Formats: sequence, structure tokens, C-alpha cells
Amino acid sequence: MYLVCGEALFDVFTTPAGAQRNRLTLEAVAGGSPFNVAVGLSRLGTSSALFTGMSRDHLGQQLRQVLEDEGVDTRYLIDFDAPTTLAMVALGAYGSPVYSFRGEGCADRLPRDEHFASLSDEIRGIHVGSYSIVTAPIADTLLSLVRRESERRLISLDPNIRLNVEPDLGRWRERVEAIAALAHLIKVSDEDLTLLYPGEAPELIAQRWLQGGCQLVVLTRGREGAQLFSRRQGALYAAAKPVTVRDTVGAGDTFQAALLSYLYEHKLDTPAALAQIQRDQLQAMLAFAVQAAAITCSRHGPDLPYRYEIA
Repeated sequence: MYLVCGEALFDVFTTPAGAQRNRLTLEAVAGGSPFNVAVGLSRLGTSSALFTGMSRDHLGQQLRQVLEDEGVDTRYLIDFDAPTTLAMVALGAYGSPVYSFRGEGCADRLPRDEHFASLSDEIRGIHVGSYSIVTAPIADTLLSLVRRESERRLISLDPNIRLNVEPDLGRWRERVEAIAALAHLIKVSDEDLTLLYPGEAPELIAQRWLQGGCQLVVLTRGREGAQLFSRRQGALYAAAKPVTVRDTVGAGDTFQAALLSYLYEHKLDTPAALAQIQRDQLQAMLAFAVQAAAITCSRHGPDLPYRYEIA
């Protein structure tokens, strides 16, 4: 089982309501990057649990019900009398999402160290990422957790930068580097690297991360496919799958879930196993993740694929 840590919210998609400019049509979809990864893992047949703050309001209870319906373990959810975060989403070029967040003081940001129970032995890996790694107090809680567990369990990171939540790039860099030094697997988009380290070659950043305990760095490039950098096996590449893109919401989360699910399926979900992974396994893992992400891109919103949908 993977423990996925971070935000749970509703993405609220906005579209014009016909010719009336004073009206918008709103569609709310359960989401948040860690929430999506937890659901994506479960849909791929890999057991998962979510650690986050969950509001006792109607929206929070709806989020909890979605997790239960999807088969995600809810024992690590922490209830709060605080509102549920809302992410307002408009679609930009090529279906890419443009976000604005209503989240200050919301439940998913509130967990502290004292809220975290001891981990069950069935938790084999921990995944962290997105704005929960920079918004207090949960950011400090997650960093403490990763420091405590990095020698015993697989740690994965997806920065998933959201400057409209935390505009301070220095804060993002500090937390990304702190967790990257403890992670065994890092998945990052080219957009995020451009934000974090403008003018630096992605290959050099990946090689720097591989100097610590990290074994794999995966760089997603949208239509340009994905690259993988392995400490043991060098660099690999997988082309993007041709698909009619409706939008890209949830594609990165799908890619992340597929990486972790592949490792679980092939009994490679430990730091020691990751260090010994073979080149053909890495190529197959990349192809699996690319195919899964393409399915999500062909749908509206974060509708992540089930295992039977992936060849």
C-alpha cells in the first residue's frame, strides 16, 4: 500500500453560460493532485491510503465518500471544522488548466505532527507533492514524516508547482530540495523545472538529484513525451501517445500513479529494489505511464483510467 499525502479539494470548472455574459456554468469535480494520485492508484489495482485534513462540511464529506467509493483507505484522514479548498479552473491553450485557489485556512492545510498516527507495516511507500509541501502547517508535517521514513520506505515526490497558492519560488525551491534529498523517485514536469530553475538544463538538475539517495528522476514534457534518468541505467525516453486532447487536468497525477503502480505490480516498490531495476523494466514503466496519461488527456477533467483500460 502507498500512503499519498497532501491536498483534497474540489476543482470547479468554469465555462460561459451561452450568450449571457453575466452567467457562468460551474462543474465541481473532486480532485487535488495527491487526492487524484490516491484514486489513480486504486483504479490501477494498487492499494492506497490518503493522509490529509478533511472538512466536516458537506463538500468534505463528499470527498470522503468519493475516496471510500474508489477503494482508497481513509484511516489517515484527519477531520477539521474548517472549509474545503476550492480550485477554480479555466482551460488555456491545448487544454492546459489555469487555476486560482480559495484555500487559506482550509482543512487540507491543517494537519500537524500530533495528528499523524504511527504507520502500519503494510505502507510500503509514501508519496508527497503539490502545494501541501509548502503551505503551513502541513508542509512541516510532511517534511518531518519523510525524514522519519526515508530509510525504511520508498519515498516519491512530484513538486507540482502552484504559484497562485504560494508565489514565493524560494520557498518552493527550499522544500523541493529538502524532500528531493530524501526521495528515491522524483517525477517532475518540464514546466515545473522551468519555474524552479530558469535557464538550467533539466538533465543537469536530474543528475544533481541523483547524487543523493534518489534512484530515478522522470521528466514529463507533455506532447514531447517523457524522459527518465536512472543512477544505474542512464537516460531513457518514451514518446507521447497520439490522442485527441480534451484537457490535461489530472494527466500528471495519472502518470505518477502509473509509475508507482508499475513498481508495486513488479515488486520493485522498495528503495533496494529500485536501485537494482533493469533498463527494460524502466522502459516498460515509462510506456505504461505514458499510455495511462494519454487516456486521461482524452477525457474531461481528472478522470483517471482503470487497470483494464491499459494494454
